[in-house]
Amino acid sequence: MSGSDTLRLGVNIDHVATVRNARGGAYPDPLRAARIAEEAGADGITAHLREDRRHISDADIEGLMEVLTVPLNFEMAATDEMQKIALRHRPHAVCIVPEKREERTTEGGLEVAREENRLAHFIAPLREAGSRVSIFIAADKRQIEAANRIGAQVIELHSGAYCDAYSEGRYDEADAELQKMREMSGFAHDLGLEVHVGHGLTYDTVSPVAAFPEVRELNIGHFLIGEAIFLGLAPAIKEMRRLMDEARA
Repeated sequence: MSGSDTLRLGVNIDHVATVRNARGGAYPDPLRAARIAEEAGADGITAHLREDRRHISDADIEGLMEVLTVPLNFEMAATDEMQKIALRHRPHAVCIVPEKREERTTEGGLEVAREENRLAHFIAPLREAGSRVSIFIAADKRQIEAANRIGAQVIELHSGAYCDAYSEGRYDEADAELQKMREMSGFAHDLGLEVHVGHGLTYDTVSPVAAFPEVRELNIGHFLIGEAIFLGLAPAIKEMRRLMDEARA
């Protein structure tokens, strides 16, 4: 892979469903958001079906599988229930994420190194069904090596610590987190893993990450849905795409 390879943008539509569920009706429709995202230049759609169904619902996943012309990245916890749903739908990709019911959002990467045996058995049927398996982890050598050993094809590095430090004005800390992600992107790429990055990325934080030549995809959701309130969803996505392409060039 060369640095000139196009960097893909996956748009996470979870929080369109969060707004819908606040009133308990059918509006705004995440499927409509997914179609707009496609038209605006998204290379894929990400949706996290949580165990408590706080945003995306089973019906949303059914609908997305029917209407999408770009790949669906199905984020899920490593549970039997979620494995059955993924095997039924066979999305293009499944991203295994840690999940705690009490958290507001995914707080960190998956602990792979301590659960290698269980996770290796968990992802094997997903790979056999034709889904690309991604593991959402911290930029940590031990976790990357474990993800590689269990048979993941992709890792998604958790960019939350970098983005939080930047937004709170802790710029030295943000630079240190960015350097860690840069090094671990190269390390994972050298192991033969495809590298994605996601969580907390904004217009202010995306460019340095988009410039990493080993990174093939960024998954961005909450910020884009928030920005859509002010700009509209399509313009918000197009601006993110512009910044990514500029940084990559």
